[in-house]
Amino acid sequence: MMTRTPSAAADAAQRPPVDLPAYFARVGYTGPAEPTAAVLAALHLAHATHIPFENCDILLGRPIRLDLDSLQAKLVRGGRGGYCFEQNLLLAAVLEQIGFSVTRLAARVRYRATRVLPRTHMVALVRIDDAGWLADVGFGAEGLLLPVPFEPGRLARQFAWTYRLNAETGRWVLQSLHGADWVDLYAFTLEPQEVADYEMASHYVSTHPDSRFVQTLTAQRMTIESRLVLRNGELVESRGAASTVRRVGDDEMLAVLATTFGLSFPPGTRFHYRVPSA
Repeated sequence: MMTRTPSAAADAAQRPPVDLPAYFARVGYTGPAEPTAAVLAALHLAHATHIPFENCDILLGRPIRLDLDSLQAKLVRGGRGGYCFEQNLLLAAVLEQIGFSVTRLAARVRYRATRVLPRTHMVALVRIDDAGWLADVGFGAEGLLLPVPFEPGRLARQFAWTYRLNAETGRWVLQSLHGADWVDLYAFTLEPQEVADYEMASHYVSTHPDSRFVQTLTAQRMTIESRLVLRNGELVESRGAASTVRRVGDDEMLAVLATTFGLSFPPGTRFHYRVPSA
């Protein structure tokens, strides 16, 4: 009698959606896996400080894939970063597998915007008992290191940076403190989103000629002390109110991506972006 071996599809169906040990190793997390506020904060900080924000694939003509297998292959096993949909979909899947209640939301970016933009940013509402937390590891160097309490006006001091959520009519707004002024980062409602919603928004962001991600190469990394932002040929390091700027030429671009952001590409790789005018 012949013994049947399980099919690949059956094996895949039995595997957990997220390889938690691999993810924990990628972000340097060694704590417990339980749905508590302390674990949420620790995982959020670990993710935000280990997986860089970047859009390199777009400028190499590669598609952005949002299925969980592709996200793990790129961000976890591949040592790469990504932008909001990639980062926050991965984090949301990790949190749900641990046991958190997660609602996926969509936001309109207001930071540095000169017009009303479409909903092209993903954030997550995480509920723990009766408390809510805004989780977002995908807004780049202006974004959060830690979750923000879902309470209007409550200050959230995160090392050298301060945030708050404000309630507007029918929406919420995340703001950051710049000097004495509060600056809007993005606005969102509490309407739950599906991956299909993000796929449409991601297609626009990664292919439309007016999208900043089509026009600009960016890699961004946060620590608890500084924020590093590479945009085309300009590298900015911010430490609270102080910042330094230097130019990065094409001949050193790959070295800067590798040493500063942990992003390795084959020798000779060239990104098609617009060099800013002097």
